[in-house]
Amino acid sequence: MVRSPGHPGTVGLGVAAGVLGAAAAWHIGPAATWLPPVRRILSPSLDGRGRPDHVALTFDDGPDPAGTPHFLRVLAEHRVRATFFLVGESLTRHPALGRALVAAGHEAAVHGWHHDRPWFPAPLRDVREVGRAADAVRQFCGTDPRWYRPPYGILTGGRLAAARRAGLRPVLWSAWGQDWTAHADARSVTTSVLKDLTGGGTVLLHDADRWSAPGAWRATLDALPALLAECRRRGLRVGPLGEHAVGRVQGPPGHTDPDAGRARTS
Repeated sequence: MVRSPGHPGTVGLGVAAGVLGAAAAWHIGPAATWLPPVRRILSPSLDGRGRPDHVALTFDDGPDPAGTPHFLRVLAEHRVRATFFLVGESLTRHPALGRALVAAGHEAAVHGWHHDRPWFPAPLRDVREVGRAADAVRQFCGTDPRWYRPPYGILTGGRLAAARRAGLRPVLWSAWGQDWTAHADARSVTTSVLKDLTGGGTVLLHDADRWSAPGAWRATLDALPALLAECRRRGLRVGPLGEHAVGRVQGPPGHTDPDAGRARTS
């Protein structure tokens, strides 16, 4: 039997397709901000844009006993503080490292519970796992996390909602070292960061290699002194996101700045 356009079955299929399409758009739409030109134009707050005389230095994927202590040592030698985006399940295995980085004056932030890609919508799981990671930071680091960076920088609708629920602000980066590959070395990391580094930018590096090529963090560690020296040469202060004044520009679509209307001390 040929169904007419008004047949209930046809209408039902159309409604179902519409619902699925809306769900897919909600899930994957915000992930377009992974593309630097998109977030640079539409979401400068998500791009990590802050004070023009300041650079926010951030590290992902820790804590890890192989790499993290070396970064803490070099940062201490240069009297520089940074923001560490911690993976919750790694933090539970190495809580002393979480306490150590906070004791050294660094900022602990949330990088999720697991380091996975969000291929399929799972909003309830996102809420549970982002909240669980934030609780781990509170428990083991003794601080309230403020920032959230999703693994791989893929910010889906579910993870954006989960961050809001946990009271966290999503932030990605404006310059990165591309330091996770087996071919990375100090020169390539330095070149990659400086290509996009400007005052007000946020730099993404990695202090662990659990999701990178084995030993990749060593290239980052070797590049770090030169990067810090170049920032000083340019007259840029380097510090954590908490001192970067992110949010004085428009945030991502649909994102409400939880600090809006509150005086900033940075």
